[in-house]
Amino acid sequence: MRIVNLLVYSASWCRDCREAKRFLDSHEIPYTEIDIEENPEAAEEVFAHTGKYAIPQFVIDGEWVQPYRPGRGFLYKEMSDRFGVSTTPPGRTGVFAGFRRS
Repeated sequence: MRIVNLLVYSASWCRDCREAKRFLDSHEIPYTEIDIEENPEAAEEVFAHTGKYAIPQFVIDGEWVQPYRPGRGFLYKEMSDRFGVSTTPPGRTGVFAGFRRS
């Protein structure tokens, strides 16, 4: 896994944002979080790049990526492939490895 710079646009009330950060944390992928509630101009930046006020948004080495789909939630397979990590977080093996914690 090689990532030069990862920004995560999020907000504390956003369930999909929490799931995205949980994925990154579980795989020890470093990122800088930009909370749109604490930094309202960031919401405008999201809109300027994506055409919508949708979070979470990843900016991976300057490329804007939406890591979830409405109705589907976080895109585990796609993001695992993108970051070159297993879909199962480190330390989670066995019959319950694929289940997410609440």
